[in-house]
Amino acid sequence: MAIREFNLNNLVRANIKALKPYSSARDDYRDATTDDMIFLDANENPFQNGVNRYPDPQQKNVKKILSTIKGVSIENILLGNGSDEVLDLIFRAFCEPNQDNVITLPPTYGMYEVLANTNAIEVISVLLSEDFQPKVDAILASQNTYSKLLFLCSPNNPTATSFEGYKIEKLLNNFNGIVVVDEAYIDFSNQDSWLSRLEAFPNLIVTQTLSKAYGMAGIRLGTCYASTEIIATLNKIKPPYNVNVLTQQKAIQRLGKLEEVSEEIKTIKYERAQLISALKNIDFVATVYQSDTNFLLVKVDDASKRYKQLIDKGIVVRNRTNQPLCKDSLRFTVGTKVENKKLIKTLKDLIGF
Repeated sequence: MAIREFNLNNLVRANIKALKPYSSARDDYRDATTDDMIFLDANENPFQNGVNRYPDPQQKNVKKILSTIKGVSIENILLGNGSDEVLDLIFRAFCEPNQDNVITLPPTYGMYEVLANTNAIEVISVLLSEDFQPKVDAILASQNTYSKLLFLCSPNNPTATSFEGYKIEKLLNNFNGIVVVDEAYIDFSNQDSWLSRLEAFPNLIVTQTLSKAYGMAGIRLGTCYASTEIIATLNKIKPPYNVNVLTQQKAIQRLGKLEEVSEEIKTIKYERAQLISALKNIDFVATVYQSDTNFLLVKVDDASKRYKQLIDKGIVVRNRTNQPLCKDSLRFTVGTKVENKKLIKTLKDLIGF
């Protein structure tokens, strides 16, 4: 397999290259493993309560488990306080404020633009096609000398569709910067993860999360997989204790229950199919788009009207009508069997109103 030639050094911001990372107290004794160590290095409260010590700054135990599950070396993994922190680190490492730009493909995850604005980075938007696929030639034509990042959310939020593999590969081979493939919903898809192609594309970053399929949204743990060079760069600017003790403990517990997670994913996919079938029989539903996620994008007669009606009935969905290509569309998360039945019954009761 040919490996694309890529010089990451040309993309890293000059101040980041020159930066000496903060060394935490826990970084100074990495090889010490005995249980009877006396810790007098980090100015902690010495009285044990389960959280009086600082967490492992490199989350080694979590990474060991993820390395086995994902088939990726520990050196290729970075963990963050949710995927949003990971994305922010990527912006800060590679994008010069008030100079560089990134490319996004609306309709897509809104935090890409929020983080770009926060970091004073221009956003170049290239709309997806009518069937929610990347316009590869238009994307490549829109890049310039200052284009540092390209965000591909696949499966995509809010469209629920996966991008065709050959299109992603063409972008990886021809985009001059880093391609970030956001796979927050990959576990609900039949598509293969791009993790298996990390070695072939040194300009590839894959982000995932424990918030969706693993049911751990409350602990805020995002994962980043990339070349050792990219991970080393991000580690230079990562806050030393960005993933807390409780998050690491809960992640380890959940990652040890893969059969349970797998059963939940199967149930969600089954309920997704049932929900799609039922929605197609609702009179004011125009289109139920294909889904590779745990949610559905559904075009209705009047999204704002139906959204308010559902709120009045105690059901909260997402109104996406103001997003490009999503006029009069609602986004429904796949709930439990009981929740989905209540949604369908409520929608049927709205017919004629």
